[in-house]
Amino acid sequence: MNRIQKSTDLAPEAGWFKSSYSSGSEGNCVEAADLEPAVGVRDSKDTQGPALVFPKSTWAAFVAGVRSGELDPRA
Repeated sequence: MNRIQKSTDLAPEAGWFKSSYSSGSEGNCVEAADLEPAVGVRDSKDTQGPALVFPKSTWAAFVAGVRSGELDPRA
């Protein structure tokens, strides 16, 4: 089950990173943090706000789906 936690309680600011595909100028970015054995995801515009925490296996399946185009809403 996914749970919402405050991102600053999960990882230091330096532990969060944006995707290399993120332009940063459009304001629709998320950041992730390695929270071994999980992955945290937060809104880059609200760095003090909540974060979702996913098991690494769930995050890996999501990333694989994005990379393969399976999750492309235009498809």
